[in-house]
Amino acid sequence: MAKYNVMSVLTNKRVENVNQMQNVLTESGCIIKTRLGIHDASEDSCSNEGLIILHLTGSDDEIERLESKLNEIPGIKAKNIRLSSEEV
Repeated sequence: MAKYNVMSVLTNKRVENVNQMQNVLTESGCIIKTRLGIHDASEDSCSNEGLIILHLTGSDDEIERLESKLNEIPGIKAKNIRLSSEEV
């Protein structure tokens, strides 16, 4: 039975909180299998909003701790979704 933890991290202050957010993600780097960052970018400007999608591994406590630390940063909303192939 496959189990997946997928966390979405939305920021509306990407430029202002990038260092703090990066520090939290680095601290939890061993439980991040995949990281995908999405934001509008062009030659002239870079959007202040962004979305990060994380595929996580690790214990429930580690994942909950990451979610909590991210949500403490102003302008960030993080939400973990646990998915399983097990029949409900």
